[in-house]
Amino acid sequence: MEEENMIVAEEAPVEEAPASEAAAEDNRGYEPHGSASAPRPGDRKYGNRKGRPSERRQGRGGFRAKTDDYLERVVHINRISKTTQGGKNMRFSALAVVGDGHGKYGFALSKSGEVPDAIKKALAKARKQMVSVEIVKGGTIAHDVEGVFGSTKVILKPARPGTGIVAGGAVRAILELAGIKNIVSKVYGSRAPINILRATDAGLKALKRYDEVMLLRGLKTEEQLRAQKRAAAPAPAEEKGE
Repeated sequence: MEEENMIVAEEAPVEEAPASEAAAEDNRGYEPHGSASAPRPGDRKYGNRKGRPSERRQGRGGFRAKTDDYLERVVHINRISKTTQGGKNMRFSALAVVGDGHGKYGFALSKSGEVPDAIKKALAKARKQMVSVEIVKGGTIAHDVEGVFGSTKVILKPARPGTGIVAGGAVRAILELAGIKNIVSKVYGSRAPINILRATDAGLKALKRYDEVMLLRGLKTEEQLRAQKRAAAPAPAEEKGE
């Protein structure tokens, strides 16, 4: 009798689950951190949602897309040590410059316990302090200017095309990232990088525009300047075709 029951059990047809139930099993919840039965530790156990947690879009430790096209440069990193009763506390300060190469720049100084964190904080802070500078024809500045901060004095002079940036250290960093191509500079006094950057920034902010100078000297009126801008503006494509 037992042998007959076993034969009958083997010959009994296996009922297949409906398609809807099979689909429901395939679409069951998945384990975000993988499981022991997954092919690799980061794979999901169910469904087609495979990949490590770090590969998920906007996931923890995932790839961060660059939100802007700013150029970045670290000018100086300084080690700060403070001696206390419990020992020495060591920190780092980073001085960074950010610019788009088309007349916008920013710089900042930040501190942290680690160098990468200090650089990251400085770059983020510099992006929030962007300043615009007017670049005239030839990739230079409009006139000579002098920037002073503390005991540091920076002199900036326009140069002809092909001269390049005659500057060094912090001055070159801020001028290159701002997009200035031809300029001559000279630094007097303190050579501290942060003071040089602040003096250069003061000089670039002191630049005057053509419209402002004409109005201050009384050589032209606002209407004349507007008419001059309209005349210099390029004609629309339709008018050119006619």
